[in-house]
Amino acid sequence: MPGFDFSNHNRNAALHAKGVPLPKATSTGTTIVGCLYDGGVVIAADTRATSGPIVADKNCEKLHYISPQIWCAGAGTAADTEFTTALISSNLELHALSTGRKPRVVTVMTLLKQHLFRYQGHIGAYLVVAGCDPTGAHLFTVHAHGSTDKLPYVTMGSGSLAAMSVFETQWSRGMTREAAVALCANAIEAGIWNDLGSGSNVDVCVITKEKTTLMRNFKTPNTREKKVRDYKFARGTTAVLREKVMRREELGKYVVVEEIGGEKVVGEKMDVDG
Repeated sequence: MPGFDFSNHNRNAALHAKGVPLPKATSTGTTIVGCLYDGGVVIAADTRATSGPIVADKNCEKLHYISPQIWCAGAGTAADTEFTTALISSNLELHALSTGRKPRVVTVMTLLKQHLFRYQGHIGAYLVVAGCDPTGAHLFTVHAHGSTDKLPYVTMGSGSLAAMSVFETQWSRGMTREAAVALCANAIEAGIWNDLGSGSNVDVCVITKEKTTLMRNFKTPNTREKKVRDYKFARGTTAVLREKVMRREELGKYVVVEEIGGEKVVGEKMDVDG
């Protein structure tokens, strides 16, 4: 199957050595988490997308649909996470139609790890896959090189250490839905406050065998406050020292038309203070 083309690698390296900047992909920075509870699974994510030191999007969506009862949270390169999950979602729908059975979470995990391993990490997608199928609730992590984990609670992204500290101290088996949602939201908030690549709001998705509930902007800890002072100044606040009005017919003094090769060319003289 066709893959990445590295034929321009040497050309790009030579251009970069001459000072040509390389293109920058938008990275999500990101804190994403997930945990199992008694009856289903919860995943959550922050909503900040960064491009280097710039916040490119304050309210992006990092929770991606795969099938009605299977969703995933993505960290890494924004385009890679979105298009990789869209591709697997399409393939999974075809697989479900051909088999006549509901898709299983382990099938999604296998398709993702095989796809990512093929590209040896060049697709920068780090995913938390969660869902419910006839065998129960499942939670996986999939790394960009294709390695996977199956755990009761997981964190990924640049804010994962801060989020993991919350899980390590507060998670317990047999949690209720409300407790699991609150725990995941608190873990994302830990990433928001302690990681520069994570920020803005908290998105949460709760998956059970019966239904999936997506809670967009479940928490908004970074609501923009009204400015203390008003920076609109009344007319006349700044003194006018001099005023000059120039009419259209007077512009001829400042613009000269020269004949070059039989064509008229308009050139500007240096500004002259009248």
